[in-house]
Amino acid sequence: MQRPTVLLLFGGESSEHEVSISSARNVYAALDDTKFDVVLCFIDKQGKWHLLNDLGMTISTHDAPQLVPALGSACFITIPASHMIQPDVMLPILHGKNGEDGSVQGLAQLLHIPIVGCDMTASALCMDKLATKRILEASGIAGVDYAVHRQGEVKPSFSNLSASLGSVLFVKPNRAGSSIGVSKVTNEEELAKALDEAHRHDAVALIERAAVGREIEVAVLGNPPKHQASRPGEIQADGEFYSYDSKYSSTSGSKVIIPAEMSDETEQRIRDIALQAYELLGCKGMARVDFFLQDDGTIYLGEVNTIPGFTNISMYPKLWRQAGLGYPELIERLIHDALHP
Repeated sequence: MQRPTVLLLFGGESSEHEVSISSARNVYAALDDTKFDVVLCFIDKQGKWHLLNDLGMTISTHDAPQLVPALGSACFITIPASHMIQPDVMLPILHGKNGEDGSVQGLAQLLHIPIVGCDMTASALCMDKLATKRILEASGIAGVDYAVHRQGEVKPSFSNLSASLGSVLFVKPNRAGSSIGVSKVTNEEELAKALDEAHRHDAVALIERAAVGREIEVAVLGNPPKHQASRPGEIQADGEFYSYDSKYSSTSGSKVIIPAEMSDETEQRIRDIALQAYELLGCKGMARVDFFLQDDGTIYLGEVNTIPGFTNISMYPKLWRQAGLGYPELIERLIHDALHP
């Protein structure tokens, strides 16, 4: 039986380029070469796609052929040799812009090649925090209270915002991940700087009330109606919030607790909300659903991440490992679900 050809995509143009590479190394190591023929495609920061022979600690595109899509033909053409690459499935380990925002998913659709994970519509929707909030709120799934600021508008005053949202605020780009561009704000000066920083990454910024509570994450796997939710895990950040450095720095003191300690009733509520949100947003394949759990038991849904991290410290694979699904089996399941939707 012929092995399916998997085109592993990593790198990318976003600010999460290095995270993508780190995740891809783990995924590549977990792919069973007796079951899959893996083709490595590195996307550089300018957006060019390069065909690589290996994925070492350093990446060189010197003399590496470029890949160009042949739309409607289920294949890519190499430049300059004009060889044809025909993947059976695309596996995007990409984060942020042009990775999990629907762009590469739309390309796969135009190529007529299956892709692991969510389709173009669900990817674009989940990347847009504001759109996600509004859809989930309409279905009774609560999120943290927020305000919206668009680039070019007059900046709101901290006193007016704090009157409705509280004295501690978080400002974040509407479309970014890995806590890129997120700032904690407690006064007027910090608010102005935080909005400028958020707008470096997106024209729309969210200003949220600080959710004082535990950071809980749930991994969801599969295609509805057969999707499954893991037991919740908990992040205990080493700083004031779970920042980019807290997630990925080698010196980070953040802790991951799996499974999170909570009552059976609370755990089931969180898992049920994760499954409901996943289906409402049109997700398939995989997603990580993030929550805030308040001391009084109130549950707020934070974000839905359609391409969760696969680094050594990432929660998504750790949650499934705790459930008895190892790294190679997890990747195999994701590919299977893409090929057999």
